Amino acid sequence: MNGTLSASTTGWQATARLQFLERHGRTQFQGGATAPLKLMRSTAQSSGHCELPLLHTAGGLVGGDQLQLQLDLEAGSRALLTSVAAQKVYGSVRRSRLHPQGVWAEQKLAVRQAANSDLEWLPQELVLYADALYQQHLQVDLAPGASFLAMEVVRLGRTAADETLGEGCWRSSTSIRRQATPSQPERWELVDRLQLHGEALHGPHGMDGQPVFGSLVWAAPAPLDAAPLLEQVRAARTGLEGTMACGALEQGLVARYRGPSSQAARFWFCRIWALIRAQRGLAPPELPRVWPFQEQPLHQCSA
Repeated sequence: MNGTLSASTTGWQATARLQFLERHGRTQFQGGATAPLKLMRSTAQSSGHCELPLLHTAGGLVGGDQLQLQLDLEAGSRALLTSVAAQKVYGSVRRSRLHPQGVWAEQKLAVRQAANSDLEWLPQELVLYADALYQQHLQVDLAPGASFLAMEVVRLGRTAADETLGEGCWRSSTSIRRQATPSQPERWELVDRLQLHGEALHGPHGMDGQPVFGSLVWAAPAPLDAAPLLEQVRAARTGLEGTMACGALEQGLVARYRGPSSQAARFWFCRIWALIRAQRGLAPPELPRVWPFQEQPLHQCSA
C-alpha cells in the first residue's frame, strides 16, 4: 500500500528477550519482557520442550504499536512458545485526521538457534479488523542440527460480523538461514514475502474471497526424504474444508491454507505438527494449556 505510514513511536513499544538453556536434561529460560507483553508460567512437556505462553495485556494492536521479540536457544534446548489469546489488530485507515492513510502495527521476531536446539513457534490466531494495517518480520538463524517449526492462522476481517479487511493490508516477511558446516556452505532454507491487500483478497491467484489464510514451515534438523511425509500431510487434509497445499524445502516442508475456517487450518496444522514429531521420534505434541479450544485435533489425528 503506497503512502501508508510505518509503525511509529506513538504506540506501544514492547519487547521480549529470552534465552533458553538445557540443564540436566531440562530446558529452562531466562530473560524478560516489557509492557504490554507479559511472560506466563512455563511448564515442561513430555517431549522436553519448555512451554512458555506470552500474554499481550493491551487487548490488541493499533497503528503505531510495535512488538519486538528476540529468542536465543542454546545447544540442545527445546522450547515451545505460544500466545495466551488471539491477537487482534484494529483498523487504522481513515481512522485519524492526522494520518488518514493509516499507520502500521508491526511485529519483529528474531531467532538464533545453536546446534541441536528445537523451537516450536505456535501463536494463536491473528485477527485483522476492517482497515487494519499489520506487518510482521521473522528472521531465523539456524546452526547445524537445529529444528524450527512455525505455524500461523490469519483471519482477514471479522467475518462473523460480515466484515472484510476492507482497505487494510497484511504483510509478512520470513527469512530462515542455515549456518555453514565444514561440508556445506551457508544457505537459505526459506525466503518468503507475502502481502494480502486489494485485488489479492479477491483474485483466484490470491485469497479468492476467502477470509482465512494459514502458513506452516518446518526447517528440519537434518536432510530427509520428504516424499513419504508429504504423502501423510496431504492425507491429513481429509474431512477439512478449504484449499490446502504443501511442498518440500531443501531440508523441511512448507504448507499453506486458504479457506473459510480457522478451525480447519488449525486442525490441519496440528496434524502436521504431530506427523513431524513422529518423524523425529519425539513424544506426541501436547496442546498448550492456554489454548481455549474445546476441540481435540490431536485425538482426531491419531484416530
